[in-house]
Amino acid sequence: MANLTEKELSSLHSLLSEEELLIKKFKMLADHTSNQEIKDKFEEISNKHQGHFNSLYAQLK
Repeated sequence: MANLTEKELSSLHSLLSEEELLIKKFKMLADHTSNQEIKDKFEEISNKHQGHFNSLYAQLK
């Protein structure tokens, strides 16, 4: 694990929580639309936020 300060850990925790919320939100939106083009865009956005989450999480290793 990287040597992170308490403030950095707190910031990472906040960012991870925000990214997790965005992932869930866009997956939910994709599940609730019948328009395939919009569904694909919501899934693309969700995947982008999943990538952000994974990058941030990697900082904890």
